[in-house]
Order: sequence, then C-alpha cells, then structure tokens
Amino acid sequence: MSAVSIPVWLDLAAVVVGSASGLLVAQDRKLDLVGHIVLAMLGGLGGGLIRDIIMQRGGVYMISSEMAIPVTVLAGLVGFLFPGIFRKVPNLLEWVDIISVGLFVAAGTDKAVIYSLSPWAAVLMGTATGVGGGMMRDIFLGDTPRIFQRSNLYAICAVAGSVVYYVAIFKLCINRPWAVALCVLVTVLLRRISLRFNVLSPADMDLTPKVVEGAQQMYNQALEQGKRQSKAIERRSKRPTHDHRLVLVHDDAKKVRPKEDDEKSTPSTEDGPRDPDEKE
Repeated sequence: MSAVSIPVWLDLAAVVVGSASGLLVAQDRKLDLVGHIVLAMLGGLGGGLIRDIIMQRGGVYMISSEMAIPVTVLAGLVGFLFPGIFRKVPNLLEWVDIISVGLFVAAGTDKAVIYSLSPWAAVLMGTATGVGGGMMRDIFLGDTPRIFQRSNLYAICAVAGSVVYYVAIFKLCINRPWAVALCVLVTVLLRRISLRFNVLSPADMDLTPKVVEGAQQMYNQALEQGKRQSKAIERRSKRPTHDHRLVLVHDDAKKVRPKEDDEKSTPSTEDGPRDPDEKE
C-alpha cells in the first residue's frame, strides 16, 4: 500500500474542531484571551504533539505544518470575541468534542500506517491522538483527565474508531476520506449509545474474592475426588485373590517329576557296556 496520508483539508478540519472543543471549555471557565488561545491550541494540536513525540518519525505536525498554529490562534481569537456563536447550539460541546476525537483518531492511525507501524502501535497512536488534546486540556486546568474518570464511554470509543480505520484501510481497501468518515461515525455512534443508555466505563472492580472462591471450590472438589479414589483403591487391595502363578508352577512341577523319575530308573550307558561279572 502506498504511503499517502489523508487530505490536508481533513487534517485542518480536525484541528479546527479540536480547537472549538477547547474554546467551549475556556468559555465555560470564564478564561481570558490567553486562556482561550492556549486551550484552542491544546484542543487542536495537543493530541498530535503527543503522537509525534512518541513516534519520533516524520517530524512534529504543529511545527512542520504552515497552517496548524495560525488556525488554532485564529480560532481562539474568534471564540473569545464572539462567544455568542457557540451558545446558540445546545450540547454543542459534547458533539464537537466527540467529533474531534474521531477526526484525530483517524489522523493518528493514518500516520502510524504510513510509517508501517504494527497494528497495535497504530491503534495506540490513533487513541493517543484522539484523547491526548483533551487530556492535556484537563491537566492544564488542574482537573483529573476525563479519560481517567468513570463516565460514559470515551477512550473506548477512540480505540474502536482506530481499529475500524485500520481495518478499513488494510482489509477493506477503502479510500482514506471514506475511512475517516467511517471512523468518525463509529466513534460518535458508540459515544451517543453510551449516553443514551448510560453505559459507564468500569471502575472500582475487585475480582479477588470471586477468584479465591472459585479456586477454593476447585480445590475442595479435587480433594473429595482424591479421597473417593483412595477409598476405591483400598477396597480393591483388601479383596482375596488367587495366585494363578503358584498354581501354574505347581502343575508344571507335577508334569516334570515323572520324567525325572524315568531318568533315574534308566541305567546310564555313557560309561560303556556293563560287566557281566559285576554283582548286582
């Protein structure tokens, strides 16, 4: 497969959407102009920065791209000067956030595919790119990163989207724009399903009691089975047995004895003919 990345406009679309997610958080926290610009840059470029630092291949996107930094700075200015634009749409933060995750997942997985990384590494890079920006945003604000808290599915949606993108490119041979659309669709759909049916990520799990209980039951069953087998062997050992070997040896001895008697009664002729003058 040729090493052709996704179109530039899709990369920039991911950056813009990610910047918008940072802006919405900045408006909710009542931050100043610098806060709006920084959160816009973290939301739009943070995930790609983490990916590029880990991969150490192909350079850093936010530095090598001529449009990445200006676009995020411009988005920060627009969000600070015209906050009313974002307030007109209810639940805009939720939709923008998960759509940006899907776009970044596709971009991160695609770069790993270009540099022929393993499937596991590709999924890891896609997931890190998708949730890295939001994680850095939460850390800068002094919050526990959202992906570490028990909530509706978030990072799991990113993992699923990365897997779908990788399969679409390698197994189904789908063009990259369509693969990106499929990745975003799966990521957003899983997120909305988790919100609709309140599917939460697992937390505070301890399987130790169940594992110990199961192991104890298996041990008791094995112990009881061993006792039953021991008793059965003991009962068989106490049964009277007839020694057929002794009987056979005794019968053979009876059969052999007459021949021995005949040999004793027959005079030996090995020493020559008997002397007629010898006394009987």
